[in-house]
Amino acid sequence: MPSRKFADGEVVMGRWPGSVLYYEVQVTSYDDVAHLYTVKYKDGTELALKESDIRSQSSFKHRKSQSSSSSPSRRSSSRSRSRSRSPGRPAKGRRRSASQSREHKEDKKKTIQETSLALPVLVLSKPSENNTKRYNGEPESTEKNDTSCIILEQKLKPDLEIKRVLEQYSLRSRKDDKKKEEIYSEKKTFMAVKPIEKVPTKTKELEFGGRIGTFMLILLLPATVFYLLLMCKQDDPSLLNLPPLPALESLWDWRVFGLFLLWFFLQVVFYLLPIGKVVEGLPLSTGRKLQYRINGFYAFILTAAAIGVLLYFQFELHYLYDHFLQFAVSAAAFSLALSIYLYVRSLKAPEEELAPGGNSGYFIYDFFTGHELNPRIGSFDLKYFCELRPGLMGWVVINLAMLLAEMKIHNLSVPSLSMVLVNSFQLLYVVDALWNEEAVLTTMDITHDGFGFMLAFGDLVWVPFVYSLQAFYLVGHPTTITWPIAAAITVLNCLGYYIFRSANSQKNNFRRNPADPKLANLKFIPTATGKGLLVTGWWGFVRHPNYLGDIIMALAWSLPCGFNHILPYFYVLYFICLLVHREARDEHHCKQKYGLAWERYCQRVPYRIFPYIY
Repeated sequence: MPSRKFADGEVVMGRWPGSVLYYEVQVTSYDDVAHLYTVKYKDGTELALKESDIRSQSSFKHRKSQSSSSSPSRRSSSRSRSRSRSPGRPAKGRRRSASQSREHKEDKKKTIQETSLALPVLVLSKPSENNTKRYNGEPESTEKNDTSCIILEQKLKPDLEIKRVLEQYSLRSRKDDKKKEEIYSEKKTFMAVKPIEKVPTKTKELEFGGRIGTFMLILLLPATVFYLLLMCKQDDPSLLNLPPLPALESLWDWRVFGLFLLWFFLQVVFYLLPIGKVVEGLPLSTGRKLQYRINGFYAFILTAAAIGVLLYFQFELHYLYDHFLQFAVSAAAFSLALSIYLYVRSLKAPEEELAPGGNSGYFIYDFFTGHELNPRIGSFDLKYFCELRPGLMGWVVINLAMLLAEMKIHNLSVPSLSMVLVNSFQLLYVVDALWNEEAVLTTMDITHDGFGFMLAFGDLVWVPFVYSLQAFYLVGHPTTITWPIAAAITVLNCLGYYIFRSANSQKNNFRRNPADPKLANLKFIPTATGKGLLVTGWWGFVRHPNYLGDIIMALAWSLPCGFNHILPYFYVLYFICLLVHREARDEHHCKQKYGLAWERYCQRVPYRIFPYIY
């Protein structure tokens, strides 16, 4: 194994990926497996570089000195003498070259060339403040509304000028020129097609309270679900009225567990059907793109048809309500078994397939956050499947079961207006997610978080059994609302949905094709990664407008339950805490990824989620 050349904390010169420019960087760590140095630029940007892309400052300065005095004639003569020498008189001991013949004919061009010869020296010099803005992807004006092709042309314009000067008045051999041309070609391709990605290294900054915090969450999350469900079963679901603990044997039923497995594998079958388009996800750290089949909405239609057949043959769907706690226990047991399987298989996964946030080396932390980024069995992507299928569709089926249970228990011919509103609002949310299934490929869950207990329990237990809490509450605690109140709540939900959907559509469309003429009116701040930060539309209003829309909808889902108890408002309170925490994670990752560009964006858009508040 080769020994490392540069020590942690050492200040060296690092080559910017895909270019010939070197900048002063500080070595922060070294990966013994991938043989990559993690270096930090002055603006805070961190990148992983090979040893061949790093040079010591002493050798770098020596090369700079050579570049600035490489012409013997310029060392022996002053600038004014060089300009006044007759172009037809060659230096002593040297024959007249072809370039000198051209100088004789075009004396004015020679003067221009002499002035421009300083440009290659600037490439190797320490970047000034303006140069720093340029390499970080920031023009003098921080806002742009041009297409990505125009931005690329502006980025490459100084390099094109350098290349033209070097071709006309070369100070290197033909072999060096050819090598430089290849490097320049590599830079152009890199900047136009592939954004800068980091190869996964050891996770240093632990989230969720580190090892102790994640261990507590593994215990508290299931306990919270069971506590909420037991509270909803009580006549008085006050916070101080603790529910009695049920007998352990009453929590498990093999028939219920069998029905849960039947539901899960039915969704697997629907997922594997060769219907729907196949799309590519975002590039991984290796540059590879995984393929995903987009057929969630078709699976939802097939699921709805299956439920309709069961109701036609008079299957008692309110069986879900009668055994709701047992279904939650079965889902929790399955998610725990799935999490153990995911962690065990991740131990044999290659280094480049590990999650950037779940590779700490600590068992509890990696088990909770997820050690492997995209665990797959053949083409079957486990994380992507669980993200939208069994839990999200199960949420709709549970809501329908609660509606039927309310009608049966209270002898109603039609469901209550409150129950209709809750079912309708949440059905719209689920259908929207499945219809726009492709958008989930750009979320943090898919691109950054590994698949471990956090997502497995969240997708299979938390989403279907906590998000349906309002409908479950209304079965045992019916609430009557008037039509004007129902209309006002509906307007509030539509407002939240409009903000949520239009903001997400703007973001997803811009990420997929920033050169789309339909997006020409959007202004953005270009970054060193090749991506842009939107500063107009909803993303110029607050930094996370989709979170704002989500919170408004969550409030509309809880209002039909009235104000007798705080229990049905647990969802909106939890959701605010969740999104504020996720926003903090986003801020941290974006600061590391975009550097100065993110600071300028924060100055342009000061509010995070709530305008003029937070």
